Amino acid sequence: MNDNQNLLAEQRRSLILDEVRRRGGVRVNELTRKLNVSDMTVRRDLDALARQGVIEKVHGGAVPLVEASTHEPGFEAKSALELSAKEDIARAAATMAVPGSAIALSGGTTTFALAHHLLDVPDLTVVTNSMRIADVFHMAQQAGGVGGRRSGAAMVVLTGGVRTPSDSLVGPVADQAIGSLHFDVVFLGVHGISVEAGLSTPNLAEAETNRRFVQSARRLVVVADHTKWGTVGLSSFATLDQVDSLVTDSGLSAGDREEIAEHLPGLVVAGGPEDDSLPPVSRVGQDPLDAPAP
Repeated sequence: MNDNQNLLAEQRRSLILDEVRRRGGVRVNELTRKLNVSDMTVRRDLDALARQGVIEKVHGGAVPLVEASTHEPGFEAKSALELSAKEDIARAAATMAVPGSAIALSGGTTTFALAHHLLDVPDLTVVTNSMRIADVFHMAQQAGGVGGRRSGAAMVVLTGGVRTPSDSLVGPVADQAIGSLHFDVVFLGVHGISVEAGLSTPNLAEAETNRRFVQSARRLVVVADHTKWGTVGLSSFATLDQVDSLVTDSGLSAGDREEIAEHLPGLVVAGGPEDDSLPPVSRVGQDPLDAPAP
């Protein structure tokens, strides 16, 4: 990290979190030098990250917070993390939604960001198990004025089920509803993704509901920021070879990109300059499944 004096607080804290995770711990005086900010600024950033539950403050610095595989943060806590990355991912993933298609959005803060970018895609049929995402489309409809459904607005179906800490609906009711449908594209947010465990979550009921989403997808697009790579939750619900595209952010390291490219047909890195030294990735709107027939 070089001269980051002018970074926004969110960007600075993201850099600090990456440094803590990469090195297994950092000292305040090291961060002040690398970020070129005051000791007080660093301490405030560490306080904020500790409140979000992603680091543990220790004397003179911070270390990563080791979470149990069953730990599931609430929606608000997760919403505060990797905001810029989620916005980049959402903007890129939205280009994969074709007007007039039937899509599904799983619960999560990245899919929540994606929902806002899908408001301008006409004539979508959207099925979601996220109360937050359903509200995004409902509020947009309300803002369109009185007089019924505005032309081109998405038709939204909210599954039933039991509410999770992430404001998703899971369980037998949700599973049955999703299992009876067929989607052109499923956009899936995940707690963790790795070569060994595939896609995983700390919530057993959510794992089964996500499994139904995967089974009902003609095309599966996973939206996950770089911090999800290498994270493993309690229950796996899909393997990497079931994923058609992964949309992630430029915080993903070159080594991780190479590893992912070996296991997935489509990797989209959103945000930041492209690096020609990295393995080829599918560009936004040019997913391998959309390539013209020879």
